[in-house]
Amino acid sequence: MVQIKSPEQIAKMREAGLVVAAIHAATREAAVPGASTKDLDQVARKVLAEHGAKPNFLGYGGFPATICTSVNEVVVHGIPSDDVILKDGDIISIDCGAIIDGWHGDAAYTAFVGSGHSPELVELSRVTEESMWAGIAAMKQGNRLVDISRAIETYIRRQPKPGGGKYGIIEDYGGHGIGTEMHMDPHLLNYVDRKRGKGPKLVPGFCLAIEPMVSLGTPRTEVLSDDWTVITTDGTWSSHWEHSVALTELGPLVLTAPDGGKAKLAEMGVQAAPDPLG
Repeated sequence: MVQIKSPEQIAKMREAGLVVAAIHAATREAAVPGASTKDLDQVARKVLAEHGAKPNFLGYGGFPATICTSVNEVVVHGIPSDDVILKDGDIISIDCGAIIDGWHGDAAYTAFVGSGHSPELVELSRVTEESMWAGIAAMKQGNRLVDISRAIETYIRRQPKPGGGKYGIIEDYGGHGIGTEMHMDPHLLNYVDRKRGKGPKLVPGFCLAIEPMVSLGTPRTEVLSDDWTVITTDGTWSSHWEHSVALTELGPLVLTAPDGGKAKLAEMGVQAAPDPLG
């Protein structure tokens, strides 16, 4: 069953989403050469405490940290560690969440550590982020879940990959419903699987975490012996972008974007819903 939220509940999720946005801003600033991924986790903990919010990653299924820190070939679920030191030229995807009064926010971004990144890596992150926004723009009344999947996949497939070849759209992980829990129905693929059908119709109160993950090579992954860290099977680097989004009567509201998604959606000809928090 898909959990449909009231406007008041969406406003509470917006509060949680703004905490996630604050974590993103703080960790992005701290993701510099010489910092450990554990340092970034401590930054996130501080932001949560300052906002009176709870972490939704810590303890989830036994996960031992506040955020996920996925470096280079790590796709998702990287565990912060004192032993993982960021260096010039790395990329890192930071995935984090927050809980306010029982309501969840969840979002991820890819950051460039230092300088000297190849055009191939810069384009990988851009394509992944833009595919996320394509999916967000498809979150409108009358569409179905598959329309979001199709928008994400279509955008990625149409982008030329520097050096040739194709991007790998990660197959084993995708987006999800969000609300009183971090992961809820429905599961959102980042590609179209005709065996799954069209999925539920999108109606006001529908909330999704839209999160494409894309690699420079394979779409396939494996989990390391820590039972969390997910890497590409061919060792190619990957990018991960995510926003939590609510569909309202007046359009989509990007709960984890500082401006609610207004500026980016306007570029795409989509009007974002008004921010319930003003």
